[in-house]
Amino acid sequence: MRIIYSLAIGFYALAVRLASPFNSKAAMMRKGWQNWRNNIPFNRLEKAKVAWFHASSLGEFEQARPVMEAFRKLHPDYRILLTFFSPSGYEIRKNYDGADLVCYLPPDTRRNASDFVSAIHPDIAFFVKYDFWFNYNDSLHRKGIPFYLFSAIFRPSQYFFKPYGRWFARQLSAYSHIFVQDRQSISLLHSIGMNDCSVAGDTRIDRVNDIASQTKSFDIIEQFVEAKESSAFCSRASKHLILIAGSSWEPDEHNIQSAIQSLDKPIKVILAPHMIEEKHLQFIEQLFSPDRCVRYSAMKQDNADRSLLSRQILIIDNIGMLSSLYRYAHVAYIGGGFGKGLHNTLEAAIYGCPVCFGPNYNKFKEARDLIANGGAKTYSRPDQLAAILSEWFFNSDSYNHASMACRDYMTDNLGATDTIIRTVEKK
Repeated sequence: MRIIYSLAIGFYALAVRLASPFNSKAAMMRKGWQNWRNNIPFNRLEKAKVAWFHASSLGEFEQARPVMEAFRKLHPDYRILLTFFSPSGYEIRKNYDGADLVCYLPPDTRRNASDFVSAIHPDIAFFVKYDFWFNYNDSLHRKGIPFYLFSAIFRPSQYFFKPYGRWFARQLSAYSHIFVQDRQSISLLHSIGMNDCSVAGDTRIDRVNDIASQTKSFDIIEQFVEAKESSAFCSRASKHLILIAGSSWEPDEHNIQSAIQSLDKPIKVILAPHMIEEKHLQFIEQLFSPDRCVRYSAMKQDNADRSLLSRQILIIDNIGMLSSLYRYAHVAYIGGGFGKGLHNTLEAAIYGCPVCFGPNYNKFKEARDLIANGGAKTYSRPDQLAAILSEWFFNSDSYNHASMACRDYMTDNLGATDTIIRTVEKK
């Protein structure tokens, strides 16, 4: 089975190389892998203890970050290695100053795994959520290096728990310890004989709490929402009712446009789309009507006409602001629920901001939890979204209940980082 697995990895690496002339993501991965034995500056890790953190992409990096920073605070003598699988993580965080070396993880063949682990000589390793690389695991295990998986979440549908997945299930026993998000994951691991595991929670909650405590303010956003004295309706200091749509895709944007058109009273929308290419920005402007939209970049210009901020739709045409923007929202719409998966609900919930999203949320524990406690709602049709927005914008009792549910959930689930660090330090 390991041979079959390694062959599959080899075929995947070949497919990336073949696709690289036609696909920018594949091209970046190929460049990151190319001649890695000579191109990665391993000398940055020499003559020191090394802690290796691996994150698949940007979302997993946000989960890893609080643990990395807590580990460095406890062990300032260690060098930190941060690896990524996806360009969407590496390209954005390649200059992250919390690590001594940031690079791509070479494809998980047996030779690559053995050579890479020998080159970085880690004293401890951490993997995030569900990025399973079994040749790397095997190499760490053979060398007696403790390594951990944290913020993991397991579902019955995963191959570990199928009759054909017994080999994969056995590979989990190589981990020194697995920290999971919920009790179901523990039960599933126990069912396949994995006992070195415990519930710690989701480190993303610690991360968004840190972000919220250092939140930025933006003059243009303040002007757009026309901040005055606090509204009697809720705790937000805003003259207008504000919907912030974060990481939206086309289906989300179509539904938002239809829903706000049918509301009894007007609201203002801050739209931060997942894709900020010019073609998509023009699509948004045409969808909502150009004379109702203004781009954030246009308002940043010195000679910008400030009267444009009276328009209904403010389009955020950059990356990096969203997590701080939710402080201005009464209600948050989280994109991705009509595609492959939901984006980050926690960044909004930390501000006590009720969240709504499309129907593809079942893989996301926090989304299910927030629905269960009343802090979130899901929908499938635009008229259902309009009803949700109407209830939260114009019914103060319903709004305040949902807002408090979000705050309670976030407060009750803080502390995963401390739990992980304490357990690792005892081992």
